[in-house]
Amino acid sequence: MHKRVIAFGDVHGCVRSLRALLGEIQPTQQDTLVFLGDCVDHGPGSREVISELIGLKEKCCVVPILGNHEEMMVRFLEGRTQADDWLQCGGKETLDSYEGVGHPEAVWSEHVEFIKGWRDFFETNHHFFIHANYDEEVPLLAQCWDVFRWQSLREVVPGPHCSGKTAIVGHSSQKKGEILDLGYLVCIDTYCHGTGWLTALEPETGEIWQADREGRLRK
Repeated sequence: MHKRVIAFGDVHGCVRSLRALLGEIQPTQQDTLVFLGDCVDHGPGSREVISELIGLKEKCCVVPILGNHEEMMVRFLEGRTQADDWLQCGGKETLDSYEGVGHPEAVWSEHVEFIKGWRDFFETNHHFFIHANYDEEVPLLAQCWDVFRWQSLREVVPGPHCSGKTAIVGHSSQKKGEILDLGYLVCIDTYCHGTGWLTALEPETGEIWQADREGRLRK
C-alpha cells in the first residue's frame, strides 16, 4: 500500500462519524492523518474524539491542526478572556462529554496538554493544510494565526497561494454537505454536526470518504 496523507474536516464531537471513516480507511503506520481542527464542540462526543486521536498515534502519524474551537476551549479552561463565550459556541456540549457541566476541572488534563501541542499548519510537496484561511501573498511561516484559525471563506476568498501549493481547509461549513473545490483551494468542512457529512480526503488521489453524524457512510 502506498503512503497516504488523508485530511479530515471539522469533526465537532461527532465520534460515530469519525469511527465510521477510520473503519473504512483502515490507517496503517505508513499513513499520515491530518485533522483540520474543530474536533471539539457542538457534537456529543468531544471527549471520545480526542481519545480517538490520541489512540490513533499508535497506528499511524497523526497531525492535528489547531482550530478556533480548540483555541476557545483552552482559553476558557485557563481562565483567559476572549471575545466569544465558549460555552455558547459548543463548549457546553464538550463539558457534557466529560460529565462536568460548568466545571472546567472535569476536562482531562492529558487532553488539554495534547491539544496545546497542535500545529498551525502542515504541508507536503503539493498541498498545505490549515484550519480556516490564509493570506495568498504571505509565506506560510509568516501567516497571521487569527487568519489561519478564524477567517471564514464567507468573509474573504483568497487567490492561489504564493507557494503554488493547493490549500486544504475546514472551518467554513458547507451547509449543503458538498465539498467546495476551487482548484487551488479545497474546503472539506461539510457540516457533519448539522445535516451534512464528515469528510476525509486524500488530496493526491482525490479519494473521498464521508459519513453522517450517526456514522452512516455515504455511498
